Amino acid sequence: MALFPIQASFRGDFVVQLVPVDDQDPMDVVAEKVAHHVVNRRVPPQDAPMRVAYNGKVLPREQTIAEAGIPPLAFLEVFYEEVTVGGDGQ
Repeated sequence: MALFPIQASFRGDFVVQLVPVDDQDPMDVVAEKVAHHVVNRRVPPQDAPMRVAYNGKVLPREQTIAEAGIPPLAFLEVFYEEVTVGGDGQ
C-alpha cells in the first residue's frame, strides 16, 4: 500500500484538486475521495453511482489504482453515471 497524489476533477465542477489516494484503492473509493471535496459544495448530490475516467476510458469500479497503472499526479475525472430508465419511459 502506497499513498500518492492524483489530480482530479468532478464533472460539473471548475476546480482541479490534488487528492491523496492509496494504490490499492478501487475506483469506487477513489470516486468517494474526490467527491468528498466537491459534492454538496459545488456539485449537487445525485442518486447515481460515481465512475472514474482516466485518459478518456471509464475504469471498472473494482479496479485498483495500481491495477490500472495510474502514476502519481495523473489526471482523473469523476462523474455520476447516467441511470437509464426502463423501456416504458418511466
